[in-house]
Amino acid sequence: MISPHPPLRSFGRIKSRAIKPAQAALIDTLLPSIQIRFSDVGKVEPDKDFKGVQDVWLEIGFGGGEHLAGQAAAHPGVLLLGAEPFLNGAASALRHVDEQALTNVRLHIGDARDLISGLSDATISRVFILFPDPWPKARHHKRRLVSSAFVAELARIVRKGGTVRFATDWADYANEALLTFMADAAFSWRAEGPADWRDPPSDHVTTRYQQKQLGDVAPVFFDFERL
Repeated sequence: MISPHPPLRSFGRIKSRAIKPAQAALIDTLLPSIQIRFSDVGKVEPDKDFKGVQDVWLEIGFGGGEHLAGQAAAHPGVLLLGAEPFLNGAASALRHVDEQALTNVRLHIGDARDLISGLSDATISRVFILFPDPWPKARHHKRRLVSSAFVAELARIVRKGGTVRFATDWADYANEALLTFMADAAFSWRAEGPADWRDPPSDHVTTRYQQKQLGDVAPVFFDFERL
């Protein structure tokens, strides 16, 4: 059940500029057909989208949807779930889904933690957390998405042998996230050398945010395996 007293928001604004008419139309026409449904108690409702699907992947904070759409196009047999509270980003993702005629994408427009709490145990094979809001000021670090409680929830929903990919271009967030995941016995980081975290993974899809280079270091990529 979604808590009546949710944790601090880990994201900032939920809308900026006016949404383009074509994308606004997709919110009315396309979104209802691919929106993740919840029951009255906040659980994700099992439906035909999940039946018979062997792999379900989750992207937390999909931004403009470039990575989400790229992974869905490259893996048509995988169901891609995406969570994003920023309405402009959601509208952009809908455009990608529409233009590429993707049928294996389902979206939650809101806090990813609500979606995660509604998922059954061991539902997800891969999780992507790419360049989450860094909250760079020290007094705002408590708003960062990655925490011990959050990692524990990921351990609940990720299948054994599944992975969580975390990427950031802020040095202190990279260190904090690495220590937090390593402190949870459910996850293992099996990097063998600097290239394992400095080089983008071979299946990575570059995002617009990544290209802006707003952080204080080059992008860092961590892949954690669920034990």
